[in-house]
Amino acid sequence: MTSSELPYDSWLEEALRGVIRRALTHAAEEGLPRAHHFYLTFLTGADGVELPVELRAKYPDEMTIVLQHQFWDLSVEDDHFAVTLKFRGRPSRLVVPFAAISAFGDPSVNFGLQLKTAHGDEAAAEPATETGGEDPAKAGAGEVIALDSFRKK
Repeated sequence: MTSSELPYDSWLEEALRGVIRRALTHAAEEGLPRAHHFYLTFLTGADGVELPVELRAKYPDEMTIVLQHQFWDLSVEDDHFAVTLKFRGRPSRLVVPFAAISAFGDPSVNFGLQLKTAHGDEAAAEPATETGGEDPAKAGAGEVIALDSFRKK
């Protein structure tokens, strides 16, 4: 990019990550209203991502988490969020920088964002999903969910 070009792409990515930050902040302060729930896909190997060793081994590249019924201690900072989810019945603390997020969705309102990551890569179409905030009867169960199922067409 030359000095005369404006970085619209990076400004747009920054603004979209701001939408995610605001949605998570709202959920942390007010909870999730009615049927709202969030799918967050992120690169597990990105700088600043913190998750248990067994999850990093299971998802060495990318992981999708669901914030719905069961999530605890959601905190949001300028550059990252942290949340506790249960995986296979055990609570695990995850820290995810906003720069590591490749997709965000709220299927209850058919809203989705596809983002470039800090590595400049486009997100994969069908990432592996570990449902941490799911129905208690399904706690700890993993499933693959195509993000296209809740993206606007």
